[in-house]
Amino acid sequence: MKKISLLYLALFITLFSCTKLDEEVYDKIPGDLYPENENQIANLSVEAYAKLKPLCDDEGWWFLAQEISSDELCGPTRGSDWFDGGKWVNVHRHTWSNDEESVNRMWEKFWTGITTCNQVLDMMKELPQNDALVAKMREVEVLRAFYYYLLIDNYGDAPYLSSAANAPEKPYKAKREDIFDSLVTTVKNSLPYLKAIDNKYMANRYMAYALLTKLYLNAEVYTGTPMWEEALIYCDSILAGPYAMEETNFMAPFLTNNEKNKEIIFSIPYDEDNFQGFRLHMRTLHYQHNLKYDMPVGPWNGFCVVPTFFDTYDDSDLRKSKYHIYGMQYDTKGDAIIDGETGQPLDISPYVPALYMQAADYTPQQIRTTGARIGKYEIKTGAKENLSNDFPLFRITDFNLIKAELEIRLGRSGDEWIMPVRERAGVAELPPTSGWTLDQLLAERGRELYVEGHRRQDLIRYGKWEDAWWEKEAHGTDRRTFPIPKWATDANPNLLENPR
Repeated sequence: MKKISLLYLALFITLFSCTKLDEEVYDKIPGDLYPENENQIANLSVEAYAKLKPLCDDEGWWFLAQEISSDELCGPTRGSDWFDGGKWVNVHRHTWSNDEESVNRMWEKFWTGITTCNQVLDMMKELPQNDALVAKMREVEVLRAFYYYLLIDNYGDAPYLSSAANAPEKPYKAKREDIFDSLVTTVKNSLPYLKAIDNKYMANRYMAYALLTKLYLNAEVYTGTPMWEEALIYCDSILAGPYAMEETNFMAPFLTNNEKNKEIIFSIPYDEDNFQGFRLHMRTLHYQHNLKYDMPVGPWNGFCVVPTFFDTYDDSDLRKSKYHIYGMQYDTKGDAIIDGETGQPLDISPYVPALYMQAADYTPQQIRTTGARIGKYEIKTGAKENLSNDFPLFRITDFNLIKAELEIRLGRSGDEWIMPVRERAGVAELPPTSGWTLDQLLAERGRELYVEGHRRQDLIRYGKWEDAWWEKEAHGTDRRTFPIPKWATDANPNLLENPR
């Protein structure tokens, strides 16, 4: 099992013990003396970090919604499998409603994160104040800003609440641009209090730089006004930090034991036993792929790459074969895997023929064995239902490419920040080798950052979200955000009112 940081050891203890935030539990320390040391102060925030856990699977839907809604990934209906009420098809085709599973669960989990941060902050305000506690409060405020960033990115206008104890019963929405201003102010004011250390599991100063970069990078979407120069300031602050691109092994940030990887700035520390919630391999691998990885569980034969996106990789691009699983499949002994229904060797074609495949129109082999599967996150031998790979929310290669984007948008060259990424992938000699445009960079961001949760946001920022692709039709800008769930507006009709 991987080594877990002290912070998350405390988290696991918290998760399996008392988690009710309004109880005065001081572990036999008098309330007026608690917390008495930095470790106890650190433990106050663990419940807020725990709310990151659902983001990468269907409990929270954030990762799924960013990728399945994009031109990168799809969840095809395979005969009687994977229709699931149309939830995968609807997200990919942008035909969701306000009562969709993705819409419902993202809203709920973002607010769970925000509310938990506010509860923790309310509790901290009642404790004896000292410098360490004040710094921890600022850290939790930055984490809350991260949850709010996800909220406004996906839903636009929303309530803005900075306390759980003083929150109105039925709040009104605030404008997206006003929330943006509040988030920027909060994070900037917190910077002097945050630790400038390489800790991938906490909201440190570099995580705050990354968050500010992302906010300013998307400011034109959020507020109507581009803020490229501001984004560049904080992007440069990250690039000057302790992180660096892996020189040759571009798969290193996605290995099972990736917690010490020098590319990762902020991540979710998944563990197959103690911090579960990352099951991407189960959702993508063929039913018989358990034989390839000696898995004790059987995968579900679902997600695959969109065929037109697969073709954006040149055959010489090393990422093409590393990020995807296709071709003849063999078990751990080297024998060909046999598909359980067709009786044929499992030879995965990278090209899924349709988003909706039924037996009347497609052969069993087309339904069961098409579409390159996701291989970007290492599937170790003996992998269980949950992976132990930390999921990178921010990694330095993304910010190298953001640096390039900002330089291009400001009328300068981004070549020096793009070409190291291309060289590592083995395609530095393929055009373009200089003079990169925004459209070319968007394509490269897709190839490099495939299935990392960035594609929906990128397509919106580059003005491509409304375009038609594969089985998604062109549409208007009204679907740049998801609707507030019906259950939420039924409970609080004020959410249907204009922002205040």
